[in-house]
Parts: sequence; C-alpha cells; structure tokens
Amino acid sequence: MPVACSARSKRQVDSVAPAVLSPDRYELDWERDRASWPLYEASQFVRSEGLLWHVQRMGHGPLIVLIHGTGASTHSWRGLLPLLARRWSVLAFDLPGHGFTRGTAPAGLSDASMAVAVGALLQALEAEPRVLVGHSAGAVVALRLVLEGRYRPRGVISLNGALRPFGGIRHALFAPLAKGIARLPLSAQLLSRRARNRRAVETLMATTGSRLRAADIDLYWRLLRSPRHVNGVLQMMAQWDLDGFARLLPRLAVPFVQLVGSADRTVPPAQAERVQAMLPRAQIVMLPGLGHLAHEEDPDAVERAIVACASAWDV
Repeated sequence: MPVACSARSKRQVDSVAPAVLSPDRYELDWERDRASWPLYEASQFVRSEGLLWHVQRMGHGPLIVLIHGTGASTHSWRGLLPLLARRWSVLAFDLPGHGFTRGTAPAGLSDASMAVAVGALLQALEAEPRVLVGHSAGAVVALRLVLEGRYRPRGVISLNGALRPFGGIRHALFAPLAKGIARLPLSAQLLSRRARNRRAVETLMATTGSRLRAADIDLYWRLLRSPRHVNGVLQMMAQWDLDGFARLLPRLAVPFVQLVGSADRTVPPAQAERVQAMLPRAQIVMLPGLGHLAHEEDPDAVERAIVACASAWDV
C-alpha cells in the first residue's frame, strides 16, 4: 500500500533545516530564503544516509514521485506539483548536491549512486510510489529505481528524458571535458560568479527552447549563483554513465511513456525515437511547441498528459 505523503517520522523529519549562516551571501540559506522559495510551506527536511534532504510533499492518495533534472531543484515543479496534488499524494525533493539538500552522498553523484540515495530517502519516508516522473536526467534516476529492483510502480514517465548519450564527436568531447572541469580547483566558484550576471543565465535558459517568465529565470539565477549548487551540477555531469545505463534499459518491465517537447533544444526530440527502438512497447507523447522545461512553461498541459497516463494505469 502506498503511504500518504503526510506520514512522518519524528526521528527522521525536521520541521525546518538547521540554521546555516553561509560566508558567501550568494549561497542558498533556508533560514534566509525560505519565505521567497516556491511552495516553501510544503517543505520539510529529512535525514537519510548522511544527507539532509529538502523535501516537498502535498496531497493525499496514491503516491507520485517527481525527480528533477541536472541543475534544477524542487522549484521546477512549482506549477505542476499543486495540480497533481488535487488527485494524488505528490513528493518532490532536491537531489544530492542540488538546491537546499545538504551533505555528501556516500557513493558520489553518479546516476547509479543517485538512485541508491533516492531509494534510501523513499525508504526513510516509508513511501511506495505508484508513478515515477523524471525530468531530463531525473528520468534516468527514476528508471534506475525500477531497473535495479528497488520499486515496481504502475508506470514511469520521462519528461524530456536525457536517456541516451549525445552522439558522435559531441559525446566524445563532452564527457572528458565535464570530468576535467569538475576536477579543477575553484571551478564551481568561478562558474557561479559568472552566473551573477543575470544576462548570462537568461542566455543559458534560452538554449533549452523553453520560453520562461522573468520570475522563472530569477529562480535559476539564485540557484546558479550558489557555488555549492554549481559544484553538485559539475560532479553529477562528470560522474554519470549513460552508456552503462543504456545497456540496462531494455530490461524495463513496467509501462513507460516519454513526454517530449517538440521545441526541446537540450535533448533533441529524435532521441525519444532512439529510446523507442530499445523499448518497442513504450509510448511517445508529443508536447507541441514546448521546450526542455515544458513543465515550467505549461504545467497544465503536462498535468493532462500525466493524468492520462496514470488513468490508463489505474492509479
């Protein structure tokens, strides 16, 4: 039986994060920032396996788990989460190295390690997801939870999932470059300093193919100015092994749907066809005119697609 998201353990859940006064005014600080953070009233902090997780949960009924992508946080679900919570319990969290989650993941930030850490969090919450939804790299984490036998939900939904390595010379250059940058001293500080120029963040967000409002970009601006957050992004990019993940993917034995923004410039829509060739029973649902951050551009359209999937799976 799924556990409603309102269930708590006093031993494991803190009502607020401990106050941390950062020496860098650009670092995220929950005591300072929470009142202006999206859905902060739904936030809690959960201790699990050496991590203090920032968790948001709303609603009642069967559980849907939302897993954000590289460089994002719970903020990216701010429009979608309340819509889904009208029907179900919904759980979201900041991945290790991201947002307000603190601590060091014992096995690092590889895709396999992320799945282990998320699995431990769900166990700490005694949560049994009926549907897993992953955006971009979060879709890999969601699928690994199933492929490695940790959970068997009614289905998995990939939202512009980054499920395959970039092909050709781009992949050959990108992976070593990411690893090299992540090892450089002060690389996170230098990149986060660059992000203090809001125009640079606007340019970065435009490359996703999504049309975001100024207030949406401001949230990424706050995240990307944080050296801790940027270091988490770099470490995640450097440690992931999508080639290894691709070898596991054909084993998937639960229903799987790819929601694909037709205007996605981060993960080309053609990648969904490559995944489809590996999983012939999977479905592709196009989201016309939406980019990589489709759930932020048009949460209503994404909610309708998720509702259709979950209804077909009798959730």
